[in-house]
Amino acid sequence: ATATATPAGRGPRIGILLYDGYSLLDPTGPAEILARLPNATVTMIAERRGPVRTDTGDVAVLADRSYAEVDRLDVLLVPGAGNRGTIGAMGNPALLDFVRRVDRHTRWTTSVCTGSLILAAAGLLTAGQRATTHWASAGYLESEFGVVHVPERWVRSGRLITAAGVSAGLDMALHLAAQLAGDTIAQGIQLAVEYDPRPPFDAGDAAQASPELKALALRLLEESQV
Repeated sequence: ATATATPAGRGPRIGILLYDGYSLLDPTGPAEILARLPNATVTMIAERRGPVRTDTGDVAVLADRSYAEVDRLDVLLVPGAGNRGTIGAMGNPALLDFVRRVDRHTRWTTSVCTGSLILAAAGLLTAGQRATTHWASAGYLESEFGVVHVPERWVRSGRLITAAGVSAGLDMALHLAAQLAGDTIAQGIQLAVEYDPRPPFDAGDAAQASPELKALALRLLEESQV
């Protein structure tokens, strides 16, 4: 029998999808923030219970519930992956059916990185809607699905919130926390996790990056995947 993803409570029920080859920070970064919401419950969900490995193959996160065990969520988060993981998820009927089924009742359906491609493959992001994704997948999102790519850290379109690549999920999660519990709580969580990024390099914006640096970034992503 299906059930809510977590025991009923006063806080939001947040489900994070896992599938083979996801990028580690995509689910775990937002989970660190969203789990701090008052009375929130965060559940990792996969096709089957058990460990699910990342795109690099050397880390696994435990899925506590299977698709069949989850009925309704307040928030669904779909992480992204490298090419192989994303393509596999987009072609997985059980995964897409789960996303569509749960989305019918969510307050918010969200994605990080190439998770937006999975939302589009499920028919939740459609032609003309605004969304973001990893910079390397922006052209595909537009050409394959007709979605309007907006190069922002996160983009809200109705009940859908999409985040750009990997680390942008942290920004999206703080915005989502504010929608669920108010700005003050979200600011408290930001301080609690000391999210005040000051990277040593100004190299994280694809719009400002050289072709050589983009090529290197893509090669590093590809070579680190199993």
